[in-house]
Amino acid sequence: QVLLVESGGGLVQAGGSLRLSCVASGRTFSSYTMGWFRQAPGEGGEFVAAINWSGGSTHLADSVKGRFAISRDNAKSTVYLQMNNLKPEDTAVYYCAARSSGYVVATAGDYDYWGQGTQVTVSS
Repeated sequence: QVLLVESGGGLVQAGGSLRLSCVASGRTFSSYTMGWFRQAPGEGGEFVAAINWSGGSTHLADSVKGRFAISRDNAKSTVYLQMNNLKPEDTAVYYCAARSSGYVVATAGDYDYWGQGTQVTVSS
């Protein structure tokens, strides 16, 4: 069992930055592929970014490439999402997810554990 707790969300003006963190419980964090997804009001979930166990392989959604970056610190059991040049359309609840298999994937159904989410609001 893995417990994921996100933090770092908030209200920011367009063009601003935020860094989301997701701390995982359990002793096997370093073996998990980690992902970030988001859900805007009235919309379905959307893949944002994923990173493999070592950090050597990452995948970003086209909508955030060049603005967002995903990283991890296995010693701290934490995965990060650095979000720069935020836009109003980035407003959503952001969820951290963990996948016990090794490949970096963008499908929500392939992730085994989910956090409760953190709200990100970008004002224009």
